[in-house]
Amino acid sequence: MFRRTLFRWLSTGLLCLAAGGMLPALAAEQVTVFAAASATNALQDLAALYEKEKGVKVVGSFAASSALAKQIENGAPADIFISADLKWMDYLESKGKIVDSTRGNLLGNQMVLVAPKGKAFPVKMDKSFDLPGAFQGRWCSCNPDVPIGQYSRQALTALGWWTAMEPRLAAAPDVRSALAFVERGECAVGIVYETDAKLSGKVDVLGVFPSNTYSPVLYPVALVQGAKPAAQGFLDFLRSPAAAKVFRQYGFTALN
Repeated sequence: MFRRTLFRWLSTGLLCLAAGGMLPALAAEQVTVFAAASATNALQDLAALYEKEKGVKVVGSFAASSALAKQIENGAPADIFISADLKWMDYLESKGKIVDSTRGNLLGNQMVLVAPKGKAFPVKMDKSFDLPGAFQGRWCSCNPDVPIGQYSRQALTALGWWTAMEPRLAAAPDVRSALAFVERGECAVGIVYETDAKLSGKVDVLGVFPSNTYSPVLYPVALVQGAKPAAQGFLDFLRSPAAAKVFRQYGFTALN
């Protein structure tokens, strides 16, 4: 009798607390995605689409891949990691922080040279052109520990421009910040991903860097160790034809 009475009391109390908003709703798990800044817009669209279809909330944290990898290494509560290069996914794999069997390359991208809107000038993307002498002031990208900074250095070195341009680098924390510097006219030129330039109405594309001047821009994805069960569903969705269509709309090459 006591057990039945206690059960009824607890059941009634819990229902009242839930009705009063004092208990968390028994909703689907929230999935947290740590992703390279350049994937922000596409992933926000996909998160909204997935939540509408499946009722699972997806929250994104967007920054430089290097910064996100360090956060995950230090225990940040990420379920899925999307890097803008292989290096930082390799790093987390070496630390045992990702589920190796879920890893794969999700997207491709390429680099472009941009200038503030209305301030474009002719550029030849080969060694015969003197890019350092073609503009005054600073140029924007990121330090080499950030993927876009690494790719930028590779390309500028291959084209013979790095030595003269390195002292004039205004290093941003991530590619979206580098783009913003150029948009505001704080840098005469900048190196960003084609997808970022496509989103901006405030820059002109001066040229596309030859693909043989830098490593392929690949975006690997994987589940983080300890990821919530719901994360696998969103990872599968990211690899679906529906997601590929959205990625292509933003200028990415979908690799699945």
